[in-house]
Amino acid sequence: MSEEIVVAVSGINAVDNPGPGLGVIRSLKEDSSLTIKALGLAYDAMEPGIYLDWLVDKSFIMPYPSSAEEDYLARLFYIQDVTGLQVVIPTLDAELPLFIKGEQELSSRGIKTFLPTWEQFELRSKQRLMEMAPRLGLSVPPTEQVSSYSDLMKALDRIGFPAMIKGLFYKAYRVHTFAEAEGVFYKIVEEWGYPVLVQKVIQGEELNVVGVGDGEGGSLGMMAIKKLWITSLGKIWTGVTIKHDVLLESSQKFLRETGWRGAFELECIATEDRIYLIEINPRFPAWLYFATGAGINLPARMVKKVLGQPVETHSEYEAGRLYIRYTYDLVTDMDVFQKIVTRGET
Repeated sequence: MSEEIVVAVSGINAVDNPGPGLGVIRSLKEDSSLTIKALGLAYDAMEPGIYLDWLVDKSFIMPYPSSAEEDYLARLFYIQDVTGLQVVIPTLDAELPLFIKGEQELSSRGIKTFLPTWEQFELRSKQRLMEMAPRLGLSVPPTEQVSSYSDLMKALDRIGFPAMIKGLFYKAYRVHTFAEAEGVFYKIVEEWGYPVLVQKVIQGEELNVVGVGDGEGGSLGMMAIKKLWITSLGKIWTGVTIKHDVLLESSQKFLRETGWRGAFELECIATEDRIYLIEINPRFPAWLYFATGAGINLPARMVKKVLGQPVETHSEYEAGRLYIRYTYDLVTDMDVFQKIVTRGET
């Protein structure tokens, strides 16, 4: 049996808007060449992953990413002291700035990550997306940047409904009326400030690519899918693997152009004559396990890469593999809940 590797993973909130964490842990546990002790990093005592002890070996409550950096890192160092933590895979957008900025300090203490640089991370700005898409051979929906209510109304007159109202880095809402648009506009401004983007909704097939960049312009593997059924929150419920040469080549161009390091997801919409780039996510998506089930175990490859072990990098998978998400009922006692609430760990 291989030596045990202690890996902490966040995003274990498997709810109606699930995080990627459980898919990451499941993938790591299913690689027969790795012996993984999986730690769950949670922000609330009711996150379901805490209670799935056949996947998550031990859980810890973390300070919110918006807290002081030193407090967050101190919690990770405590976890390292009691568990021997070696690798952290953050999976939530709000955590990434903290982990990227703290990468050197974590590394100096022997905690490894595999993340984009700060410059790469800033590419997820929707504003930068408009510059990036043409370099990848992709289009961007008609988009206007606004910094006032009057600009918002004028932009909506030109773009029409339905429209997407987006913050530069976070939050996106589909709106169908001026009243809806006004409400979410001020909501985004209050939380994230100006400017705000107004974007035309493109009707077409939703196509996504998940992968890991090696940091040198190459790939540790990638896979493309088509969403078949999404929830009311816009999250995939069923999907199918596809071989889409243009989309996969655009993803390769993205890695070559940026030298991307770490997990990524490209969200696109395809019409009859073009592919529109909607978002670049700098992390694993919640449907990440789909790639593992189709033969490309990206979290395991990432861990091997960061530990200097031999890594497969192929992107060979069958088109037509079906993904179906499901819910699961768990009944347990209160012991774990009491421990996580009183001690902050299980």
